[in-house]
Amino acid sequence: MQNPNPLFTALTGLTLLIGLNIAQAEEFDWWGADIATLHAQLSAGEVSAEAITRAHLERIEALDGQLKSVLAIDPTALDQARALDRALAEGQTPGSLHGIPILLKDNIESADQPTTAGSHALAGNKTGRDAPLVARLRESGAVILGKANLSQWANFRSSRSSSGWSSVGGQTRNPYDLSRSPCGSSSGSGAAIAAGFAVVSIGTETNGSIVCPASANGNVGIKPTVGLVSRTGIVPISQNMDTAGPMARRLADAVVVLAAMMGKDEADQATLDGPSWQAGHLLAALENPSLEGKRIGVVGDTSDFHPKVGQLLDQAMELLKAGGAEIITDLAFDWPDDFGGDFLKVLLTDFQHDLNEYLAGLPDDNLASLNLSRLIAFNRQHARSEMPWFGQELFEQAVEQGSVTDEDYLEALQRIHKATREEGIDKLLAEHDLDALIAPTGGPAWTIDLVNGDHFTGGSSTPAAVAGYPNITVPMGTVHGLPVGLSFFGARYAEPELIPIVLAFEQAVAPLDPPDLKRVEP
Repeated sequence: MQNPNPLFTALTGLTLLIGLNIAQAEEFDWWGADIATLHAQLSAGEVSAEAITRAHLERIEALDGQLKSVLAIDPTALDQARALDRALAEGQTPGSLHGIPILLKDNIESADQPTTAGSHALAGNKTGRDAPLVARLRESGAVILGKANLSQWANFRSSRSSSGWSSVGGQTRNPYDLSRSPCGSSSGSGAAIAAGFAVVSIGTETNGSIVCPASANGNVGIKPTVGLVSRTGIVPISQNMDTAGPMARRLADAVVVLAAMMGKDEADQATLDGPSWQAGHLLAALENPSLEGKRIGVVGDTSDFHPKVGQLLDQAMELLKAGGAEIITDLAFDWPDDFGGDFLKVLLTDFQHDLNEYLAGLPDDNLASLNLSRLIAFNRQHARSEMPWFGQELFEQAVEQGSVTDEDYLEALQRIHKATREEGIDKLLAEHDLDALIAPTGGPAWTIDLVNGDHFTGGSSTPAAVAGYPNITVPMGTVHGLPVGLSFFGARYAEPELIPIVLAFEQAVAPLDPPDLKRVEP
């Protein structure tokens, strides 16, 4: 196994009781079940990987009913855990994620489950292969618990979609209020962590689909620099913006998982021009949380947010100042004319190219014969199940796009990159000598409305998403009991510089209370 964890040094050569039981799902201390705590319990021989996995499976069975955050359990989950226990008993050095249950968004391939993207068109998409990021998680000792529900096709089918709805998994709900949205396409990944169904989940983001569900569900979320984590084996939207990243209840857990996931992949060109630093730099960044002497810029305003979000931001700035940071306010991005049109042009063109390429590479001949045009036809033929609430106008626009080599596409891509990079994030950081930029991640979760679709209550994900730069969100408080996050973003591959700042803020801000979930009666 890779990434040996010093917490486990004492375990080498010792035998754990493979069937050791821990508390029933409703008694399990899921809110305190972070990686460090579970590893300390494993080290003391108090639990086994099997017991940890079983406790999370029992909690899902007991509580996921109306929540619908977990689309499917991996049938090998307990076998994975037992194998880890045996390996440990035989003296193998455990990895950094030994025995830690992780859920994958169901657009990420894993060997033992279908990868559906929430659509019945891919219901049989059992590729028998792990995405490289999943293989790295397994090598570090993680237990792949199953697949989290998501917005169908990662929320890129219709502008009137409802976040968290898929024809395969139904409508995911927010654990803090079941009438409200879990936000973003990684909705199940966010809701499941808030509900304690896994220690960490993996989501994907094109624009906001990690940070928004993390914020709305009271989690930490890391949207890493594009190229830090392989995208091979992930149902795509955009080669320029897509990335996978972790969600967890605490920053340290998300960082440990990101360190395990990252790495080069010959099949993903973006990863070949990676950072100069290694995974160990991410872990080292957790050792020295500090705000002292940091210059932090507040970008944008909160006029589009609920008024109480502005109050939370004011409180966050006071905490940052109290920790020794200097706050520079009233910063803004200067968007060029038709930025939105260029952005949509790139997304639509990327989508039809990248999705067709992904489908053509599937091992199942029938699925490999699919393309975007045939998916449009499938949705029309199965409209009752696939399109009961909203249509597929983004599919229909995307199929009309040209090539990713066309001049108009390349010019649009260059303009949006310039606006968000050298004339955007990079410019603000340089002109004001900043260590990070901050903004509210989003507003409080809105009421689910399948008829009219999402009605977002503010957001700040676009600059870092389009630039391909890192964005880390951490809870900063609640509005009427609904979580709201604060986003920290910086330059390309600035994760090691952002983590100490974010961790210091996380340690200073009042922690959230857990959601009050009720057992689902049979």
